[in-house]
Amino acid sequence: MTFSDTLSLSWRTIRSNKLRTGITVSIIAFGIMALIGIITAIEAMNQSLYENFSILGANSFSIRFRERNIRFGGGPQSDLKKTKKGAKEKASSLGRFITFDEARTFKERFTFPATVSISKFASGNATIFYDDIKTNPNVRVLGGDENYLVNSGYELISGRNFNKLDIESGRNVVIIGSDLVKKLFRNNAEYAVGKIIRIGTNRYRVVGTLKERGASSFLALDNICIITYNNTRRVFSSDGSYSITVKAGDFNQVDAAVGEATGIFRPIRKLHIKEADNFYIDKSDSIVESFIRLLRFLRYAAYLIGGITLLGAAIGLTNIMLVAVSERTREIGLSKSIGAKGATIRTQFLWESILISLLGAGIGILLGVGAGNLVGLLFFKTGFIFPVGWVAIGVIVCFATGLIAGLYPAIKASKLDPIIALRYE
Repeated sequence: MTFSDTLSLSWRTIRSNKLRTGITVSIIAFGIMALIGIITAIEAMNQSLYENFSILGANSFSIRFRERNIRFGGGPQSDLKKTKKGAKEKASSLGRFITFDEARTFKERFTFPATVSISKFASGNATIFYDDIKTNPNVRVLGGDENYLVNSGYELISGRNFNKLDIESGRNVVIIGSDLVKKLFRNNAEYAVGKIIRIGTNRYRVVGTLKERGASSFLALDNICIITYNNTRRVFSSDGSYSITVKAGDFNQVDAAVGEATGIFRPIRKLHIKEADNFYIDKSDSIVESFIRLLRFLRYAAYLIGGITLLGAAIGLTNIMLVAVSERTREIGLSKSIGAKGATIRTQFLWESILISLLGAGIGILLGVGAGNLVGLLFFKTGFIFPVGWVAIGVIVCFATGLIAGLYPAIKASKLDPIIALRYE
């Protein structure tokens, strides 16, 4: 019997037991779909992550107030433990916001060759009006200074940046993101400059519009209004913490800049020598690393789900093949009596098992790639992703699963005595 004859016979046998085959194929497909789907979604998250944080560069860092028991990304400043160090941290002014005076004093004293910007979050659910047009109530409003745009990776497409008078007077001027230009001004960036919009009930003159940075699940990068931090203090709540962003000349200067920033900011925060820092410094690359750690855990979850499902599928496939051997005992005996060799019988059953497994792999890969890309499109706005390496691994794993699951039933079938098999009822 040729190889093609073996495959053809195996396929006909599979088709003759649709229900039994369908259940096993579904189990295998679910496992592969979970694995490929999660991996594809993770690839989409990775792509979105690097696109959104690469613009910040590895030569910048932020200084933020340090919350009690919370540290973004883990690390040495994670949860306070019941230790002497934790007690010292608790005794310090941990959780105290960075005030405007502290941020401004830092900017004045920091002499390292770097760009320093001060910013403050104002609102995350603002509604913006222009004439009778309004946005959804999900616009981010931030207060910044003349260095905020460059330190945050924004570029002006029309208009101007804030000047010294804008910042010191805190007058009502605003720079708007590309989403607002599209919504309020029909995507005419130059036309938007000079127009009066309302943020809530307050009127602002548009002095600049920003170049599009693209959609992100992590940050509303283009759905944003930037006003001056002094205007934020005057119009919005004076509560909340200020953030300081420092952008060094190049990557090699970052550690030195962090050291100097820490040395300058500790006295500003009135910390004694033995007191722990009540602020933390996040480098842009450390933020990426934190997300990568999260994605790594998701990847492990995919391995676990896929592995457990495939193990269950392998056990089920073995049982199904054993049932098939029992049902076809007389057929096996007849084949052997007319000259079929044990190796031929064994090969046929092995290929039946492998084909069932590969059929499940094919369906699972299609569903997984589709589901993963759907997640990427809806939540991360990424293009089509096809994880070639993982698809190949999925096929190989399913081939091995079918081979291993069918090995014992195939050997059992090949060793049947033809005389006993022919008498089997």
